[in-house]
Amino acid sequence: MKTFQSTDGLTLAYRDEGEGLPVIALAGLTRNGDDFNFVAPHLEGVRLIRPDYRGRGQSDWAPYQSYTIQVEAMDALHLMDHLGLEQAAILGTSRGGLIAMGMAATVHERLLGVCLNDIGPVIDPDGLEVIMGYLGVPPSAKSFEAAAETRARVMDGFDNVPMSRWLEEVHNILEEDGKGGLKNRYDPALRDAVIEAGAQPIPDLWPLFDALNGLPAALIHGANSNLLSDATVAEMRRRHPGMEYAKVPDRGHVPFLDEPEALAVLKAWIEDMR
Repeated sequence: MKTFQSTDGLTLAYRDEGEGLPVIALAGLTRNGDDFNFVAPHLEGVRLIRPDYRGRGQSDWAPYQSYTIQVEAMDALHLMDHLGLEQAAILGTSRGGLIAMGMAATVHERLLGVCLNDIGPVIDPDGLEVIMGYLGVPPSAKSFEAAAETRARVMDGFDNVPMSRWLEEVHNILEEDGKGGLKNRYDPALRDAVIEAGAQPIPDLWPLFDALNGLPAALIHGANSNLLSDATVAEMRRRHPGMEYAKVPDRGHVPFLDEPEALAVLKAWIEDMR
């Protein structure tokens, strides 16, 4: 892992691998750059840059008030500056996609394109309720094997996923706590940040999505997603008819991105930017 300093003095971790088109991969709310371990080997001709958000993975924790989409977008932009990148594409999973849309609306000229993984401008309340059910809660499993079995049981909408994949998943999101158990790889105060953000009126995010106009765009959608509805997807495709799209069967929120349907869209999106 490499590191850079945020504007408020945090040490933030990132990976920078490969050569070619610069793609910054932004993970989900509680996740980290390891979210993209499954897709990374398939992205040929791409310089894949995978930051760990503040408070996640190997990055410093911070006061929870800074765990916001706006600050995390600023961190991504600062990373681009640190790397000397005038422009980059954004592959955004869930929260990462919200960050990407925000960047499209505010620093459109810095983006080469945006791919959204199971996220849009309307977020289904049922999906949010599921997230709040686990956010900030320590894992009860005492081993990675037990955690994988639990994850296979509770991940709604996922079918035909081998246990080996769930075991890889839990290694990405959990670590040993030094006391014979496991812990989340993020600051538990992230829950406070989400609760505080949820106390504010929900803004209209469609203008942020509309800011993708003029950029090569793609959308990967879990067929069984509880966060991104078919109705929202239909409106997104109506507003951005040139957007590459895949509906990934046997997947909820979020696809792993190495499914054949996801890879086909990613490759088409990358070609659109060449």
